[in-house]
Amino acid sequence: MNIESKQLLDNLQALSKQATEAAHLFLALTDQQLNFRPGTGKWSILECLDHLNQYGDYYLPEIEQQMKASKRGSAPVFKSGLLGNYFANAMRGQKGKIKTMQSPKDKEPAASGLGRQTIERFLAQQEQLKSLLQTAYRKDLNKIRISISLNRYIRIRLGDTFRFYSYHIERHLAQAKRNI
Repeated sequence: MNIESKQLLDNLQALSKQATEAAHLFLALTDQQLNFRPGTGKWSILECLDHLNQYGDYYLPEIEQQMKASKRGSAPVFKSGLLGNYFANAMRGQKGKIKTMQSPKDKEPAASGLGRQTIERFLAQQEQLKSLLQTAYRKDLNKIRISISLNRYIRIRLGDTFRFYSYHIERHLAQAKRNI
């Protein structure tokens, strides 16, 4: 996939804005609604957000660290890598169809003790993501590499990492919204 870097970052900024709006809608729900599980093995709204927060705890500092270490300027076109494109597309799905995936055990949501602070933490991470995306306009999305959470030795391009991370948020917010 080739796309203008600015267009990609604009698209990802829009996804982050939608995520923030969804989280603000969740704040208006009751604790019972936030913790409602639609079925066995299904996650509540807060469990979806806790899962996303765990990924944010890994990816946001990793992205920030790698961007700070990079001295290179921006590139006008982002060219997705083979592995990064695969991960991003798998997360988003094809033609509106999202395949169910098994979550890694270390990223399973907390079984109890989730409250509104989970939403606040998610909102804080969205603000951090927006800031990182803003900084990324001045960075080369092709040259900066980010280690994936499953294996620190596998590194994908910054643009693909942003895509994967943003699509992952989009995926689980859609799941959370189905619980309303």
